[in-house]
Amino acid sequence: MNYYIIAGEASGDLHGSNLIKELKKLDAEANFRCWGGDLMKAEGACLVKHYRELAFMGFTEVLFNLRTIFKNIIFCKKDILQNLPNVLILIDYPGFNLRIAEFAKTIGLKVFYYISPQIWAWKESRIHKIKRVVDKMFVILPFEKEFYQGFNYPVDFVGHPLLDAIGDTENSINKLSVKNEKPIIALLPGSRKQEITKILPIMLMMEKHYSNFQFIIAGAPSHTIEFYQPFISNTEVRIVFNQTYQLLKIAKAALVTSGTATLETALLGVPEVVCYKGGAISFGIAKQLIKVKYISLVNLIMDEEIVKELIQSDFNEFNLKAELNNLLNHETRNKILSNYSLLTAKLGGPGASKKTADLMINYLK
Repeated sequence: MNYYIIAGEASGDLHGSNLIKELKKLDAEANFRCWGGDLMKAEGACLVKHYRELAFMGFTEVLFNLRTIFKNIIFCKKDILQNLPNVLILIDYPGFNLRIAEFAKTIGLKVFYYISPQIWAWKESRIHKIKRVVDKMFVILPFEKEFYQGFNYPVDFVGHPLLDAIGDTENSINKLSVKNEKPIIALLPGSRKQEITKILPIMLMMEKHYSNFQFIIAGAPSHTIEFYQPFISNTEVRIVFNQTYQLLKIAKAALVTSGTATLETALLGVPEVVCYKGGAISFGIAKQLIKVKYISLVNLIMDEEIVKELIQSDFNEFNLKAELNNLLNHETRNKILSNYSLLTAKLGGPGASKKTADLMINYLK
């Protein structure tokens, strides 16, 4: 069977690669064509476009790149027509993927959506398009099933694939080598250039306040050391690539940009401060549109603030230092770690990729 998969970010590439791995176990004739990254390519998929060419963050950034986005949409439609898969599998990335889903239905393709767009946070009206153009939706957050039921749209809750991704690395990854015995504070400033440029300089301000710690950046695989060099040239801060889990496993605490990394950090048991700072215009628009109380997946799933969120003007040197002090406090750490255990239990256990692959194959039959 021929599968066409579209993911627009690093996390989608990770979850797409694990899904491919499970689909291959069930379908010996499986053939994959994808928009994604190196991980899906490593699983044998033919990579059409890398997510580096697709990731634009914020309203103004999207506006400035509309020409590129529309060119990609036109190219994607042509590529689908030329290859005509048996099924189109979309992974999050809704602005692009829902346009492609709509097109796919006009030519009679089966459309599966793995990892729901966060329409419960904003653009709830997208539910009508989803019901019209998506044949099956596979959700990974426990509250999403109930959300869709409210619109009379049945979905499959498969659990969170990060449990698999992290579980697979438990015994297979090498320990990260460090230069000295100082405890580590991990810095995860995101993967997009816009967010790194705004967030990393403030994170780096902590180095002068914590001389008894060493700071290590988890570099985004889509960037080179040269991109980070101007930020760290006058510091003792190290940077590692493709070793985020190894870094988190030995970190005492972490400063993490809002996104999938906040959940990864929690599942690896590292107390964290969630950080976010975007463009003023984009943030102003988002504030008017977004309905949820929290920006981190950790707090959204638990429906309470179990990790501190520093957003926009609140994300500054003074506040970050205060919250980092809290993370290093024994009592606060124990409370956070206890909540992390409850979080893991809520996510439905391991096996999301396998469950999703099983369901997809059954639906296709």
